[in-house]
Amino acid sequence: MSAFFQQLINGLSIGSVYALMAVGYSLVYSIMNFSNFAHGGVIMIGAYIGFFCMTAFKFSFIPSFILAALGAGLLAVSLEKVAYSPLRKRNAPFLYFIISAMGASIFLENIVIATIGPTFRTYPEVFSKTPISIGKIAIGRLDITMFIISAISLGLLIYIIEGTKTGMAIRATSYNAKASALMGVNTDKIIFIVFGLGGVLAGIAGILFGMKYTVYPQIGAITIKSFIAAVFGGLGSLTGAVIGSILLGLIETFTSGYLSSQYRDLIAFGLLIFILVVRPMGIMGKITEDKA
Repeated sequence: MSAFFQQLINGLSIGSVYALMAVGYSLVYSIMNFSNFAHGGVIMIGAYIGFFCMTAFKFSFIPSFILAALGAGLLAVSLEKVAYSPLRKRNAPFLYFIISAMGASIFLENIVIATIGPTFRTYPEVFSKTPISIGKIAIGRLDITMFIISAISLGLLIYIIEGTKTGMAIRATSYNAKASALMGVNTDKIIFIVFGLGGVLAGIAGILFGMKYTVYPQIGAITIKSFIAAVFGGLGSLTGAVIGSILLGLIETFTSGYLSSQYRDLIAFGLLIFILVVRPMGIMGKITEDKA
């Protein structure tokens, strides 16, 4: 039983970070109607900002955390202005947005390789590696921190979306952008805010994931898992993205713990295929015809 609870805690920890990544996908998808595959590059940059703040500039965790989040948010809105806004103003097909997003992702990855290098880098020890023991269960301090920070960040996002006028405008725009614009909603401003929120969460996910593992130019590939989680929960649904991420994290950790880590990705991608075939809209998503 202790092994079960140990895997449960590990799954909740990694699932909460997946959720930070997945809600970024869902936010952009709900407004722009396409999957922002450059999101992984934003997460990667956030991880590097946090790393260099702690190592090169000797900042403590909190300033590094804030700078990583703000830096990633700034990058996300810059990408929207450069890579997506011109296409949006020309009413380009959604396929063009996806191609532009892929190009931006490849560009970010390669510019980091060319300037910083492909070397794997390890964050300095911020939290003690001595776990907190509760009976036979050992809980890592970093795992607790990841879960708490992720929960607070997601809670604040849900409050913004559900409890503020800006959130109401975001929900209205996601439902019908043209009608919202006719009702006086500044859709350009809403898109800017959505990319900024998604970027900030991506920066938080990047620094937490980098602290848990290592930092390298291809770290953004982990967003494939968060994309699976977003599809699993339902693209466009923030609640679905969180639920899908937690379930994916649990499935992965229980698979690694009770079967083998070699089956982890196999089951994750098998799950994606199964959901797309059986319920394409995901757990809490809605049926759409022209979103890609």
